[in-house]
Amino acid sequence: MRVLYFAELKEILNQSSEEIDIKKEMTVQEFEAHLFNQHPEIDDKKFQIAVNEEFVRKDDIIQPQDTVALIPPVSGG
Repeated sequence: MRVLYFAELKEILNQSSEEIDIKKEMTVQEFEAHLFNQHPEIDDKKFQIAVNEEFVRKDDIIQPQDTVALIPPVSGG
């Protein structure tokens, strides 16, 4: 699974993307738990998740071959 990081998350993790070895499908909520276990430094950050360029809900399913993007809120005015 390819995971893309943007804005603040990209800076905190010092990477714009990574490959995560996931063997089975999981819900978005399960993915978040896995991600926070791997990267506890972003556990308190706010972001939306998009899978294959579509925003998803916590109970949607992610497949091992999907591309997941973590997108923090956009600030500005």
